[in-house]
Formats: sequence, C-alpha cells, structure tokens
Amino acid sequence: MKRRSFITTSAAATFGFQFVPAHVVRAQGDVKTPSNKVRLAVIGCGGQGGADLGGMANEDIVALCDVDDRRAAGSFKKFPNAKRFKDFRKMFDSMTNDFDAVLVATPDHCHAVAALAAIGHGKHVYCEKPLAHSIAEVRAMRKAAIEKKVITQVGNQGHSSESIRVFCEMIWSGAIGKVSEIHAGCDAFKDVYFQTGSREKILTEKPEVPKELDWDLWQGPTGPRAYHPEYLPFKWRGFSAYGSGCIGDWICHVLDPSFWALDLGMPTAIMAETKGYDPKKDAEFYPQGSRITYEFPAKGDRGPVKLIWHDGDFSIPQPEELTKENRKVVGIGAVVIGDQGKIMHGSHGGSGSRLIPEARMKDFKKPDQKIPRIKGGHHQNDWLDAIRENRPAGSSFEYGGALSEIGLLGMIAIRRSGTRLEWDNANVKFTNDEEANAFLTPTYRAGWKM
Repeated sequence: MKRRSFITTSAAATFGFQFVPAHVVRAQGDVKTPSNKVRLAVIGCGGQGGADLGGMANEDIVALCDVDDRRAAGSFKKFPNAKRFKDFRKMFDSMTNDFDAVLVATPDHCHAVAALAAIGHGKHVYCEKPLAHSIAEVRAMRKAAIEKKVITQVGNQGHSSESIRVFCEMIWSGAIGKVSEIHAGCDAFKDVYFQTGSREKILTEKPEVPKELDWDLWQGPTGPRAYHPEYLPFKWRGFSAYGSGCIGDWICHVLDPSFWALDLGMPTAIMAETKGYDPKKDAEFYPQGSRITYEFPAKGDRGPVKLIWHDGDFSIPQPEELTKENRKVVGIGAVVIGDQGKIMHGSHGGSGSRLIPEARMKDFKKPDQKIPRIKGGHHQNDWLDAIRENRPAGSSFEYGGALSEIGLLGMIAIRRSGTRLEWDNANVKFTNDEEANAFLTPTYRAGWKM
C-alpha cells in the first residue's frame, strides 16, 4: 500500500482494529455522561501535559495524576472537580470505571508503564512523543493497542496539520523527482540536551527533595537515583536514564513529513558520529553534538533513501541554492533532496515547505489535494473525535510508534558511536553488535512492570 493512499479506514483494515465505542465503555461502568464528551484521566498534567490538556478542556476531565504538585498546580486550579492522585496505579485501582480515555504526558521513561496500564484497562490513550524510552517498550505498546482494540494517538502534533499534507502532495506530484537524501535536525535547547557539565553537581551535592514532589514516584521504573534539581523540570531530557536527548524530543516532529510521504518504514543500518561524548564515560548523558546516518532500503516505486540527522554542534548543511540567495538553511527542520530539486521545511508537520531556489517555488503550481484535512489541524481533537466516531486517529501507536523507534535507534547508535549497526526490524535485533542489542530492552526496578 502506498502511503499516499493511506486513510483512516484502510488503517483499520491493515492493523485489524475493531474499536469499542465510547458509549459502550461508559455503559460497562454504568456511568451517565453527555454522549458527546469523553471522560478523561490525565497522567502528568504539568508542562506539556498541561498544554495537551488545554486542547482537551471541553471534555469531562475526571482525574488528574501528577507526582509534582508544583507543576500540576495550574491544571488542579483549572479543573477543581477532578480527583487528584500522585500514583497512577492507585488511580486505576480506585476509579477505572469512571473514565474512557487517558492522556499520558510524563517524562519519557514513564510513558510505557503508564500507557500500558491504561491499555490493560481498555482505555483509549494519547501519549506524548517519543512513544516510549526503549524499542521493547514501543513494541509492547503497539501490540497491546491492537490486541485491546483501543484508539491511540502519539503527540507529534504536526501530523494533523495542513502543512504536512501539502508536503506529501508536493512529493507525490513529483515536485522534486525521486528523493534519495534527507538532511534533518534541530539546533534548539543545547543547554537542555547537553548535561555533562552537571556531572559534578549531581555526584557531590545532596539537596533536599521539595515537599511537593514525590521523587521516588517521579523515577518510576528506573533508578533509584538521588534527587537533584538539575533534572527538573526540563533537563531530564539530557539524561539517558530519563530522556532520549534531542533526537528523541524532535525527530517525531521533523521527520514525520518524509516518513509519511516516502513511506520510509524502518532503516536497515544506522551509524552515529558524536562530539563532546565518550560512550563509556558519558553514557548517562547526551552528546554535545550528534550526526546520525540512517539507511532506508528501496520500497515500492522509490529507491533507497539516506537520512542524516544533525543536532547540537552539527548543523544541517547549507544548500548552495540558499547561499546564492543570501538565505540560511533551517535550524529546526529538513532539506529533502530529489533528482529534480529540493524542498526545505520547518518542524511540526513540514511547516513552511518550499522548493529551493525560490524561483522554482514561484513557478510551482500547488498540487491537488489527496489527503483529507483535519479541521483546524487540531491533533488532540483528531484523537477525541476518533474515539467518538470509532475510527483510527492519524498518528496511532502503530504509525507514531514506528516513527519513535527511529529516534530510539539513533540513541542506541550514539551509545555505540562510530559503529555501523545493521538492523533486522522483523526480528527486532542488531545482527552485528550484541552490545547494541543490550540497549533494546530496559531493566525495571522492583515494583514496576511493562
């Protein structure tokens, strides 16, 4: 099946989805609510979770769970009637029949345990990207979602945008011919992702845990580690125990257009080059810079595609066409190279997609629409409406999970920096490096399980 013909109904056929309508779920709990509203529980309602919740505020918000009362304060105030929890396991134990769906917006290392708990209870799930913190967790989540027949969405918001659809239609119209290479990346938040400078503080300082924070619960299945404010609220992304660095944070946004338009699937080989990083000494951290090369095999009517990811001290190469026009290459986004031209775009769904040089864009006729549009490009509403309409959402765990896996493979390549890793996707293993295989499945501490 070509990606250009992928629509929600075909997704249901392809992946065997048979959904249970929301009103049936409600009936099982014998709870009466307005039929057009989804009863929602939230795990991680501060930060990004609070932003996601803002897009779902018209639903019936019945439960809010967060380990940090400081971060959750805004959501607690906005939804005073919602029951409050610190431990999502207790939330499921006490009121699982009182909600239909769950938003999971914890740090990456807790995505899988929270989302799998929700799926196990038959709840529809919206989970922030990257879908999980390891390949094994993503595979478990994808499998569980299909088996339990729940409606899922990964939080790569640009997938519901107009711009990603325009990009796909440009590619499918032959605007740049056959694509062979993609340069993608992100140059933002270097002080968040590169944390080796925090090493000494974390090892020597013993700050007190804030009374509003349950640090043990925050660590979830990983740890235990001593508390330090360097981890919170955002810098955890730069620590490999909790986050997936820049690539985990951004590849779901930046690669999504090409992943869809080219039906990339999974790579067969990955290799990372890093700066400011020793894979052994700095294993707890993310590099000062990474350049990761992925090899995607030929598929359908396209040839092989090489993807090069750039972050930190590695920048997306400046195309000569832009130099001649005295313009700079995008800092967050991609340059997609075909045999008849190039397209440059930004993040979150290929924003600002334009042919380069600019003269080619001025002469370009916008292609016909081939993909249905989502009203307002509203990603959260796409999931909520999918629940109401008993259909797949646009970036289900099957689609968004595969996209997340590409970033997680990049993280493993960083840990094996300088080694070309050969990936057997069907058997979920590297065929030439047992040390890399050791990173596929996480080790959980006692009391936690997938």
